[in-house]
Amino acid sequence: MNAAGAEAMLLAARFEVMILDLGLPDKDGLTLLRLLRERSFHLPVLILTARDSIADRVAGLQAGGDDYLLKPFDLRELAARLHTLHRRFLGRSTNLIQHGSLGIDPTTRETFLAGEPIDLSRREQSLLKALLDSKGRIVSADQLKDTVYGFADDVESNALNVHIHNLRRKLGNNIVQTVRGLGYRIGSAATDESDEP
Repeated sequence: MNAAGAEAMLLAARFEVMILDLGLPDKDGLTLLRLLRERSFHLPVLILTARDSIADRVAGLQAGGDDYLLKPFDLRELAARLHTLHRRFLGRSTNLIQHGSLGIDPTTRETFLAGEPIDLSRREQSLLKALLDSKGRIVSADQLKDTVYGFADDVESNALNVHIHNLRRKLGNNIVQTVRGLGYRIGSAATDESDEP
């Protein structure tokens, strides 16, 4: 596989770990790794290569690699390293909420769409998280107001509608679905809409 194919696959599907050979036919593997990290791809990366100098190893780890394995290698060592990376990644990403190509980390208050950071206000992110936490169930406007603004805040009558409008503008029209007379539920993000029938 080449770098362009890897980028396309990472945008289209979710993976638990990535094995990256630095000798890609169309681009240096370190360049691809730096690009992925700049786009906030958080999956663990095991660099697999014949480049055995200390400088190469340090460069790979500094570019965003989580582990480095030299060729030739024993398959048992590869399996053990992948298992360890996956376990370590699960431990640090338990707060990450994923919905199609949309990811939100409530701890760091970062939101990503297809790996690209999206700037959301604190209230927009609270609204999005409340909808994601509902897992597709309908949430009433009053419940969302309580979550986003708290019980004590005086809220303008159209404030919730403004935040929903902003989420739709930033993440796609279908991200928040209105269920007339009942409330709202999470829909699909802009990059996921083409996958729907």
